[in-house]
Amino acid sequence: MPDNRPNPDDLLAQTLAADAAARRGRLKIFFGASPGVGKTYAMLTAARTLAARGVDVVVGVVETHGRAETEGQLLGLDILPRRAVEYRGATLQEFDLDAALERKPEFILVDELAHTNAPGLANEKRWQDVRALLDAGIHVYSTLNVQHIESLNDLVAQITGVRVRETVPDSVVEQADEVELVDLPPDALLERLRQGKVYVPAMAEKAVQSFFRRGNLAALRELALRRTAEWVDTQVDTLKREQGATQAWGASERILVGVGPSPNSATLLRAAKRLAMALRADILAVYVEPPVDRLDAAGRERLLGNLRLAESLGAETITVGLRPGMTISEQLLVYARERNVSKILVGKPAPRRFLDRLHGSPVDRLIRQSTDIDVYVIRSDPDERAPAPIWSTLLNQPQSSTWPGYVEALAIAAGSLALGWLVFRPPDLATEAMICLLGLVCAALRAGRGPALAASFAGVLAFNYLFTEPLYTLYISNPSDVVTLLMILLVSMVVGSLTSRVRENARTAIERERRTAALYSMTRELAAARDGPDVVEAASRHIRETFGCGVAVVLPTSFGGLEIAPGDPSALTLNESALGVARWCYDHGKPCGAGTAVLPSAQVLAIPLTASRGKVGALVVEPGEAHNALTAARLMLLDTFAQQLGLALERTAMMRESQDARLAAEGERLRSTLLASVSHDLRTPLAAIAGSASTLRDSNAGLDEATRVELLDSVVEEAQRLNRLIGNLLFATRLEAGAVEPKREWCSVEEIVGAAVNRVESALAGRPMRTRLSPDLPLIRVDAAMLEQALINLLENAARHTPPGTPVEIASFQHEGSVVIAVEDEGPGINPGEERAIFRRFARGSRPGGEGSGLGLAICDGILRTHGGRVWAENRPERGVAFKMALPIEPQPAVPTQRSEESADARP
Repeated sequence: MPDNRPNPDDLLAQTLAADAAARRGRLKIFFGASPGVGKTYAMLTAARTLAARGVDVVVGVVETHGRAETEGQLLGLDILPRRAVEYRGATLQEFDLDAALERKPEFILVDELAHTNAPGLANEKRWQDVRALLDAGIHVYSTLNVQHIESLNDLVAQITGVRVRETVPDSVVEQADEVELVDLPPDALLERLRQGKVYVPAMAEKAVQSFFRRGNLAALRELALRRTAEWVDTQVDTLKREQGATQAWGASERILVGVGPSPNSATLLRAAKRLAMALRADILAVYVEPPVDRLDAAGRERLLGNLRLAESLGAETITVGLRPGMTISEQLLVYARERNVSKILVGKPAPRRFLDRLHGSPVDRLIRQSTDIDVYVIRSDPDERAPAPIWSTLLNQPQSSTWPGYVEALAIAAGSLALGWLVFRPPDLATEAMICLLGLVCAALRAGRGPALAASFAGVLAFNYLFTEPLYTLYISNPSDVVTLLMILLVSMVVGSLTSRVRENARTAIERERRTAALYSMTRELAAARDGPDVVEAASRHIRETFGCGVAVVLPTSFGGLEIAPGDPSALTLNESALGVARWCYDHGKPCGAGTAVLPSAQVLAIPLTASRGKVGALVVEPGEAHNALTAARLMLLDTFAQQLGLALERTAMMRESQDARLAAEGERLRSTLLASVSHDLRTPLAAIAGSASTLRDSNAGLDEATRVELLDSVVEEAQRLNRLIGNLLFATRLEAGAVEPKREWCSVEEIVGAAVNRVESALAGRPMRTRLSPDLPLIRVDAAMLEQALINLLENAARHTPPGTPVEIASFQHEGSVVIAVEDEGPGINPGEERAIFRRFARGSRPGGEGSGLGLAICDGILRTHGGRVWAENRPERGVAFKMALPIEPQPAVPTQRSEESADARP
């Protein structure tokens, strides 16, 4: 019997959902087919009713569009002031989410759910504002037109010729607590339009000629009605789950047809189609797959053909696994109640067999158990019935059962009878009966149901022949022996049946575990893949190992064609026919090829690779041999593999796009920073040079010698400044490109510090200069010119960013295997958090008074990195900042002693 106990996971999910719903506000949508049907008016009417009952209702935002009747409904309601947003020189009045959350009324009215907010607000869309209100526990009334639902956007554009840009995700509508349809016939809406109750007369005339055509309005009205009915149907299913109802609620007609490999399934499907057309009902074609696939190649082909026929008739095809402990009829009823099916179609059974007369046929059991669902029994063509042989029904085994199992079971039964013969002591047969029963039970445990039944009948007959009076005949004289034989037969049959069921459940569990492990392994490897070729290689390898078939992943090219994705060296070679199958699959987004209703004669099967943003490619497999045929369960697993592959390919594509966008943004930022920084730094010396030169040219006669020399010095100084700036730009570019190779030599820190101080003597004029070098500093292997330039940049940076007359100190010491050179000043320091940012190109500190091109510290960082060191900045405890350069200490070179030098001179 089926287990009707509630699922603990479902109960937990319902409890959590109920708890979240209790804290969350309720959303009611006033839904319409088009503008002007009266959604806002109906929303305001409902709000006035709530306000009259003393409920705290606030109008967050309502668009009246100048309609007098709508504006009249606002009288007496509390209206929240809107937020003014400046955008492109205009002032826009938008919904103030922050004020609404602070006010926190019980109900709030937010018109036009699909509205796009002005840039600068917290949320891009108004439905996101509504979601924030609901999360805060505020109930919301809103309005929505059918053309603004995302999934219907293409269909509305096809009907009206107008592409709606503002849309709402379907999930927002599906999660609404209440949807009220505000309906108005097309003629009444056109009359309102002509009366100027929708738009002003000039706009109304134009609207009638475009969007508000009678055909458009009728089609949109049908869409709105259907969408509302779908929402109601979803609510019915939700209520059923919440109430734990197991019976079908016949709110709408839905027909279920059990599909299998039988030829009779085609007759059932055609009858279901005729009935569905009469009742305007949906069709569900359900195949209940047993734990172990027992279909041969012909049966599998008939099954796939029936499923293709169901698809061609417009039915929804579903494959469900047979749960442990259930029969096929019980599984069909469970699924029918889950999907709220009102009618089930089954075929008329074949003439009654022996077991059917005892406990009824599967159709009889289905009729008895389907108390709340109508069951239609359809007659079938006598030529299509082809009932299975009686022994196949009795044993529930494939007709091609292997004989070793029967031989083993009969041998075990014969052994137990031989053991019983050795201890045979008539007339008491208790010992012999227990030994025989033990042997039959062992046969059932060892060989399964079919061999166990065969051994049971043979063992009982042999026991009667060998042990019961009269001996060596099948006649039974003692009535108690009849009971003994029947008990032996019954126990052995029950044990055999239970053993077979346990084995089937074990095989089912093993198969499910294998599928789950394969999917988990592939998903984990796909998550670790960093690019497209790695994704393709991992997915292809797992699919090839799991299904034992050839695999190829086909991706679109930039020229509109398809090509085999790189990354899989063992990819299936596709000919023109296979590429045509892949092209159809990619273009239409549906499976095609072998085993489907489209191109069924093809040698390959193509499955579309889809993701959240649409199609990304196609998966092509070649089943090959008959043992690799894709059953319904394997097809479902393959489809799951394809979905994971599509998501992984989309993820890598998004990562690549994100990286490209980041590089583009970085390049744009760099260009903007370069223009903003270098343009000023270039323009300043050029302006000074041009001014001095023009003064020398135009006023040469009136200038004294001192002024003339001063102007010439200014020209030279600014030219040198410009040369340094350009040199820094070129050097920074070469460092970034890795084109600078340092020429390393053994140098002393004292020499580098001394040379740098001499070169910046003019920049540090008027400042106390102190040096503090440790006496035991080792030699360092560096490019002396580059390190000297880095130290010069630090000293010039200190001179530029500190007040005149403040001291600058250079210190050097050993620390943790490195030589540290520090430049310390007593300036204003740097802001916390900018210690690393100031070493970026064109970066300046945020403290006022910062000058320069922003290249000096970036060059320092590049020079230290090429030497395997690092540079950093840290504020001093008392005042100022310390810039520190750390260079690794390498093994020191051997320094020749005086004695070794004398001995070397003495050699001939």
